Amino acid sequence: MGKFLFTFIALFLLWIGFTSSFHLQEIIIGAFVSLIITSFAYKSFSETALSFFHPKRFFYIIKYLAVFTIALIKSNFDVAFRVISPSLPINPGIVKYTTKLKSDIAKVILANSITLTPGTLTIDIVDDALHIHWLDVKSKDPEIIFKEIGEQFETILKEIFE
Repeated sequence: MGKFLFTFIALFLLWIGFTSSFHLQEIIIGAFVSLIITSFAYKSFSETALSFFHPKRFFYIIKYLAVFTIALIKSNFDVAFRVISPSLPINPGIVKYTTKLKSDIAKVILANSITLTPGTLTIDIVDDALHIHWLDVKSKDPEIIFKEIGEQFETILKEIFE
């Protein structure tokens, strides 16, 4: 009963968040839709969702958001400076970034974080390798690629997901 109730409340709050409405008909429809989805999904949803809510993870999520925001600002300035100063050399290329993350969701979040920071674009994920287009390839050495592109993200994601 606890898993069912947790899943229902989570889905209903998600419904309220998306509709941003407290009209009676919206609440009734949201409760009905949440109840239907909960009846099919509560076993698998609750299995992973309940274990995810741990205070240590919340700390690392906040830390990840801060690190990502700083990386986003720095890379925006770097790309903007390169656009304003066309004399700056660029060295575009595709590099292979090998991740140590095991969780598929962690790999996807890493790939999206890399893509969202200007100057890098994740093209493909194959097993533990991310193929990334990098605006200014500094080296083909895997250790330098790891350090320059995603080490700061990966160390925190490892704490959150593994």
